[in-house]
Amino acid sequence: MSDLRTAICPGAFDPITRGHLDVIERAAGLFDRVIVAAAADSGKQTLFSLEERRELARAAVAHLENVEVDSFEGLLVEYARRAGAVAIVKGLRSVDDFQREQQMAMMNRQMLPDTDTVLFVTSPHVQYISSTLVREIWALGGDVSRFVPQPVAEALQEKRQSSQQA
Repeated sequence: MSDLRTAICPGAFDPITRGHLDVIERAAGLFDRVIVAAAADSGKQTLFSLEERRELARAAVAHLENVEVDSFEGLLVEYARRAGAVAIVKGLRSVDDFQREQQMAMMNRQMLPDTDTVLFVTSPHVQYISSTLVREIWALGGDVSRFVPQPVAEALQEKRQSSQQA
């Protein structure tokens, strides 16, 4: 294990949004190494494959030198243990997010006592953005480019064009 202070930013990232980037960029300012970890088994039906989600996340964080992208299966705490993480970083948009994340943080703390959960209140200009809403707007033909990084907007456009041709 290295001396780098590593944090994990986990999520489905289907797709990665400007809200996710807000949290990742802030984590990159506090930790030596940040791993954006896409959950392979998020329990959700995803629009993008795991490989697509990793590639889009890599493109979105390419400007951050201390951020890398990976994926994991199974329990996040086991992945965090293997990565030597000192923190799990999550974003909060609402009171509902807080209640869910507080419960998860307490469970994770029981399973991995040496790793803290750090909760960032998202910045006001991205607080309303969620991957779910982005997918819904996109599915109904809306323009989501202001809510996602440019590579994601392009991938969504390509997905729309290929589904229209099918």
